Amino acid sequence: MSFEMEFETVALLERSKAETRAVDAFALSFIKSERQLRRLFTYLVYQYPCFSYADANRLREILAASRRVFADGFITGFDAIYPNPIASLIGPKYVALQKSMTEAIAARHKIFHGQLTGRGLSREALWAQVADIKEWCRLLSSAAKKEIGYDGFARDSFRKSQIPRLHERFKIQLKSATEYEEFVERVVTRA
Repeated sequence: MSFEMEFETVALLERSKAETRAVDAFALSFIKSERQLRRLFTYLVYQYPCFSYADANRLREILAASRRVFADGFITGFDAIYPNPIASLIGPKYVALQKSMTEAIAARHKIFHGQLTGRGLSREALWAQVADIKEWCRLLSSAAKKEIGYDGFARDSFRKSQIPRLHERFKIQLKSATEYEEFVERVVTRA
């Protein structure tokens, strides 16, 4: 799976004549961006030498057990581990795209719960948000692929990198699932 393939369903909505195509594309794009962040985080964690295929389910269970882990936590977790933060990976467009993503998050909370946003978002405004979400994901995908060997869209983030000793670049070293669980609670989980 690649960025292009991941967003094929959004492209179908863009070509659609369905009345709800913009809000549907917005919701789907947002889900894809959050999943990309989760996968990048879990991929990074899996690079620690203490984790193997036998640990994948336990690592998943640790994340699933926390009801307060959100996309921003995956960014915080990634940045706490990797010396080149998400902002740097996205590059010069990060500030503008982060502003747009923050606005999208506010709209997302309302839209996902079937509520009015109070912002009177037009179809054009939603398409602009979709474009920004896609650009965020595209830039992050490309940079992450070069930097850590994984774009966040390929299936199964619980795999070892082809980059030898990637974990040696990490700012912190986790040595067990227990340390990972504590890290998730301390760093990734929203208070």
